[in-house]
Amino acid sequence: MITPDEALARLLALARPVDIETLPLIEAAGRWAAQPVIAERTQPARNLSAMDGYAIRQADMPGPWRVVGESAAGKPFSGAMAQHEAIRIFTGAAQPEGADTVIIQEDAARTGDTLTLTGDGYDRIGAHVRRAGSDFSEGQVLIDAGTRLTPARIGLAAIAGHAKLPVHCRIRIALISTGDELVPVGTDPGGDRLPSSNAIMLAAMLGALPVEITDFGIVSDDRATLSAAFKAAADHDIIVTTGGASVGDHDLVRPALIDAGATIDFWKVAMRPGKPLMAGQLGKAVALGLPGNPVSAFVTATLFLKPLIAHLSGASHPAPPTLTARLATNMPVVGNRTDYVRAHWLDGAIAPLIDDSGMLAPLAAATAFIVRAAGAPAASKGDDVIIIILA
Repeated sequence: MITPDEALARLLALARPVDIETLPLIEAAGRWAAQPVIAERTQPARNLSAMDGYAIRQADMPGPWRVVGESAAGKPFSGAMAQHEAIRIFTGAAQPEGADTVIIQEDAARTGDTLTLTGDGYDRIGAHVRRAGSDFSEGQVLIDAGTRLTPARIGLAAIAGHAKLPVHCRIRIALISTGDELVPVGTDPGGDRLPSSNAIMLAAMLGALPVEITDFGIVSDDRATLSAAFKAAADHDIIVTTGGASVGDHDLVRPALIDAGATIDFWKVAMRPGKPLMAGQLGKAVALGLPGNPVSAFVTATLFLKPLIAHLSGASHPAPPTLTARLATNMPVVGNRTDYVRAHWLDGAIAPLIDDSGMLAPLAAATAFIVRAAGAPAASKGDDVIIIILA
């Protein structure tokens, strides 16, 4: 068996990012930037007022001043300000020529055109002024290639002068559920059969990612039927199977993939849950065989499928980020496989849930995985542990 880190590295090495397209900003949201986003303008383009008040020369303190005009956002004062003159100014308005400071309106009193200081005033130039270029300057790299285009970054690109951005195309995913024990969701399964929950769970998991999913439904445990399904899915970027990847007589995914012309890169990973993970290549498609157990499928999809999608989408850091958290309770020695323990927050610490990969209810309650390396010693309440936050 290989380690989870080695498995992820080998999986990502199977394919390169997909083609690039240029999209309007709203459609580019949630993708990864295919090229650096460079500012096409300076922000602010001029010195702006950060408050409602009066623009003055700081050297004229403590006044009085003669109010000679007004500057509002989008309607600047057109002239130049002379000594002992003031301009009524509003938040976001351009500083008039000659002004260097803003007195907030609460610190001043105006009678007609005469302005007097009623507060303490300011002993520094530039009070309540947003300097030109204080946010960014024209030509500055604002977003690196390979960075996720979050709503805030979309807003940044917009104010920097962009209407469109180059991003990688959506990732085309084929979902294939295997197992004669499965029935469609909403169908009465009877005594020994189960609703097919993996495909709908994975589709929900990937809903916020730039993907196009084709659900091939439930494919029976028949080698020829499976092979035909794989051939039909080979024009996708990723073929995801659930079930049939273990070592039983009815676990036919691996031989059926080979029958379809695939090469297998690795099979079995030293992790718990999720040991029977498999990866290979069928034409240009990456074939990723997830375990059929829904908990194992969820864990391996989080650790491998989502990073693979991010990698194909051009992400510079596709692996799920880790954090350190304080442990809420004791945990035992770890065996020879890395543990991914479902957990939730409890009084500001992270607490493991029932550690049974056959139970979906604890997974549904989980907000994180506790990651414990193979062979790790027992951990005590209050120890720091590595966690992966579940989106």
